[in-house]
Amino acid sequence: MQASMGAAYGARARTKKQAVMLIAVFSLLGAILSGEEVIKTLGGGLIPASIITLAAAIITVSAAGFCLLVGNILRVPISSSQSIVGAVVGIGLFYSLLDTQLLLQIVGWWAVTPVLAFVLAYLSGKYIHPVVASWLAGHRSELQIKGIIAKFLTISGCYVAFSAGANNAGNAVGPIVGAGLLEPATGAVLGGLTLGLGALLIGGRILQTVGTEITELCTVRAVFIEVIAAVIVHIASIMGIPVALGQIVPAAIIGIGCANEGFMMIKSKTVKRIAVMWVISPIASGLIAYGAIGIVS
Repeated sequence: MQASMGAAYGARARTKKQAVMLIAVFSLLGAILSGEEVIKTLGGGLIPASIITLAAAIITVSAAGFCLLVGNILRVPISSSQSIVGAVVGIGLFYSLLDTQLLLQIVGWWAVTPVLAFVLAYLSGKYIHPVVASWLAGHRSELQIKGIIAKFLTISGCYVAFSAGANNAGNAVGPIVGAGLLEPATGAVLGGLTLGLGALLIGGRILQTVGTEITELCTVRAVFIEVIAAVIVHIASIMGIPVALGQIVPAAIIGIGCANEGFMMIKSKTVKRIAVMWVISPIASGLIAYGAIGIVS
């Protein structure tokens, strides 16, 4: 979720404090206004709500939370969506009750969305950015350009945070709603508050990795990245699909970095570290949930 402001932070258009504050506010709004569909998917779509007991809900959220904590410690943008889906799948496999068709659909989105983000960002950086930059340079003063881009970054960044809140609220409270402890609307509010608090407390470490340790960013490219990520995540939220913002934003940053400096200019160690954790996090959370539900059952 903290990856939503990584582009603007890396472009030095916002301070770390401003970025996490915007994440907190607009993720709450996104969760309240558009978060219920993903909550329903994670609270009774992948596995029947009848097997989501209080113990199962606690295990699911705890397993995913542990993986996210490790990711924050390592400064790697692990997807909360992947972690929570992995944990839910672990519970479903234990009881042999899992909607495999829906799971395959979700995994398909996970595979396609970062590739789509990479391609759109690459094309934007290669063909649209030079035109926009040239037009701005020829028609506006340097001070005017900075003001225009700052406004666009504020709008696009808030849209990313809104979309992230809509998609990730279910990650925080979906299993709890499935256990019958909360109504979807109440869960959306609670999920948004949880996301906002997390951004304020520990969001700075991920901002550092996504914004500065993958490739260099200018403000115009940061706008492209944020708009691309926001649109993809918002569409997924409407369809009730929990997607990985922690994949989409870095993929877009990598794509626009390749368009700007070539494929060899990407800081490969950081990219490889992120890619490895993308694979490990859902498997790890699933194994933890599977083992834990076995112990308490």
